[in-house]
Amino acid sequence: MGLLDQVVGALAGGQSGGNNALLETVMKLVNDPQNGGLQGLIQSFEQGGLGDIVNSWVSNGQNLPISAEQIQSVLGGSSLGNIASQLGMNSEEASGSLASMLPQLIDSLTPNGEVPQGGDLMSQGMEMLKGKFFA
Repeated sequence: MGLLDQVVGALAGGQSGGNNALLETVMKLVNDPQNGGLQGLIQSFEQGGLGDIVNSWVSNGQNLPISAEQIQSVLGGSSLGNIASQLGMNSEEASGSLASMLPQLIDSLTPNGEVPQGGDLMSQGMEMLKGKFFA
């Protein structure tokens, strides 16, 4: 599980419990089969006109930044409201937090510039997160 150790270490290293909740919520978003998992999330950004941004996260180059407003436009008020509720924050705070975490997470989950096929990587990631952060 070297890749997943690196992902979790890079995203959660030295962060507080609130950020652990954010990490868990983001992993659920990336793993949500209703939205097509990681591939579906990437497609949502592409369909929202942010293909260049999300493709920079998948590729091996530098990650382009995304704004909280762009996150809101892609995820929509309902999904963002649910995420904010889970995190105990308002939608603006949630979208800002997602804007800071999603690029790094998607970059880490797409080694060699490729989206992994199947759900195995996501399932392993969630199990590892539960063991390390959510005992």
